[in-house]
Amino acid sequence: MDNSLLMKTETSYTLNFLIYIQNIFLNQNTNKEKLKFPYFSNRLTFKENFELRYKELWIESSQRIYSDDVNDLRIFNDEKDLFYQKLFKIHPDSLTDFNEVYHSFQVWWESFAGRFSVEGSINEIGQNLYLELANSIKNSEIEPQKHLNIIIIYDECLLANNEVYSYFAILPIKDFFLNYKEVVYKLKECLY
Repeated sequence: MDNSLLMKTETSYTLNFLIYIQNIFLNQNTNKEKLKFPYFSNRLTFKENFELRYKELWIESSQRIYSDDVNDLRIFNDEKDLFYQKLFKIHPDSLTDFNEVYHSFQVWWESFAGRFSVEGSINEIGQNLYLELANSIKNSEIEPQKHLNIIIIYDECLLANNEVYSYFAILPIKDFFLNYKEVVYKLKECLY
């Protein structure tokens, strides 16, 4: 049996932007030793029940990206008001704050220190992962149904679960290096 696994790793504007917002929110309520990127010195005004709203938006966005019914970049660009309306208190000051966060993310993400670095951070380990998964499938004599799509996020999603769907997973960079065996197990599970 030939190796027939097709695996694609990519980043997501939408999901990484949600991580960016999550970290700003978490930083407002933590001590300085536990700060996460990015750090904003201004206190932003988030909606009540932020964590629940965030979780709902994360699940909705993940499912939309998984189902391929809409382009990830289109969500980020064309539906940016969705992030504001669901997560921030609605008033002129918070709109200004949100636009600062949005543009700050955009500048970072489109730089070499952003998306390019996130994508490149797993190149070598991604090759090892591919070989391990491909050999596992070959040894199990299972024919993949479609390509495996892995979305890489720059930090952990702490306010929602990273669901693993059939042939689709969302994984933080950290897991590739600190939880490699778990990553392999999760990805094998989504292939069978």
